[in-house]
Amino acid sequence: MTTTTYRVDGMTCGHCVAAVTAELTKVAGVRDVSIELVVGGASAVVVSSDAALPLHEIRDAVDEAGYSLAEATP
Repeated sequence: MTTTTYRVDGMTCGHCVAAVTAELTKVAGVRDVSIELVVGGASAVVVSSDAALPLHEIRDAVDEAGYSLAEATP
């Protein structure tokens, strides 16, 4: 199991959290998504997965939800 924390810009409410969570859970290998909403800043998005995931898959899922990926930390 791998856990990676990403920073996502632009999220402001519970609907934002739900949208990002829904898109990330569609990525193959994702087991859990936890989000600490930071209004007006980059929210912490913790993704647990079977193995390390390609960054472009995470970025694409966040983009699909309507937000932008700021950075990732292991």
